[in-house]
Amino acid sequence: MNRHAFAAGIAATLSLAAISPALHAEEIKPSTPVAVGDEIVPPASVDPALPGIRVVGLGGTIVSTAKGRFRYQSYDTPRISIESLVERLQPEIADIANVSILKASDIGSQDITTEYLHELTLAIDKSLAEPDVQGVVVTTGTSVMEEVAYWLDLTLRSDKPVVVTGSMRQANTASWDGEGNLFNAIRLAASQKTTCYGTVIMMDDSFFAAREVTKSDAVRMDTFQARRTGTLGWVDEDRIRAIHAPARVLDCKTPEWATPFDMNSIAVSDIPRVDVAYSYVDAAGETISGLVDAGVKGIVTAGTGGGGLSAEQKAARDSAIARGVLFVSANRTGSGSSYGSGPGVLPAGDLLPQKARMLLQLGLATGADEDVIKGWFLTIGRPDFDMSPDGGHTK
Repeated sequence: MNRHAFAAGIAATLSLAAISPALHAEEIKPSTPVAVGDEIVPPASVDPALPGIRVVGLGGTIVSTAKGRFRYQSYDTPRISIESLVERLQPEIADIANVSILKASDIGSQDITTEYLHELTLAIDKSLAEPDVQGVVVTTGTSVMEEVAYWLDLTLRSDKPVVVTGSMRQANTASWDGEGNLFNAIRLAASQKTTCYGTVIMMDDSFFAAREVTKSDAVRMDTFQARRTGTLGWVDEDRIRAIHAPARVLDCKTPEWATPFDMNSIAVSDIPRVDVAYSYVDAAGETISGLVDAGVKGIVTAGTGGGGLSAEQKAARDSAIARGVLFVSANRTGSGSSYGSGPGVLPAGDLLPQKARMLLQLGLATGADEDVIKGWFLTIGRPDFDMSPDGGHTK
């Protein structure tokens, strides 16, 4: 056999089916992200001694394919289904949990909207209300994974474990991480160790608080980091270590644990447009005034240093405040707190701009006034452990 025939044979052998026999690529077209859907695929088998975990598949790299085994940034058209991905985890996953599937819209990160997130919260709340469901795992694209997770952290009513995961590499690549990430996410949710943690992200054997985590690199496998706060813990085979916890665990099983942002009472039409304005040398005032003219109700500024804006942006902000627009002062550094505030300007603390945007959006959706929303930024948006005799849990 000549070397060209040999190479062709190797290429055929290393097809998607050969690498992952239970994964069958198919032409799955992204659907319009309007509703999440309500079709449930029941567990392959049920063991009454095991917890029930519902997997909600939104799409993303974890169900994508590449143009070659080592072409991690070159996406191809065929995609795999979430059902085939879960089937790939058998038979081992059947010893950990009774896994059912909520078939959601298979969409890319760029197609996720506030409307879609509103529907997603309602769908997951409905699943978590089922007595046979002890936790939920959400698979989604990594580009906006931290925002999906933080939205769920702010809006879900149940304190059952919710774990968000995905992958950095496609299903037919030589170093696909999706299978292991999903297995570990189900294992983590089934363990119940993150009860009352809110939503967490599980990637690369580590799990992180939704508020703290951010994607720190566009392509590296260890991209998800929790900035200065660190990981909550690790999943090492069947050994799960939780070494940190979000401050809200102190309110576990009390009415104070849940946030005021109940999507059952907040219609998607109530959620206003809120945008982020970035600051830099010579930043023009139009970066703010243009948004105001477009009808935004709130703006998060990603400022320099501790939240600084250019002179033109400051003037535009003052004008916008006079027109009733509410601002949040964050910074663009990715770490460190912004404490500056004043009439019409709320402090983001160390909340990232893209997450401060969601908290402001939800705060405005309730119809609350500036003082109340500011209180939420100082508590929900900036939780800490206060164990002093006269201190609250999250002052």
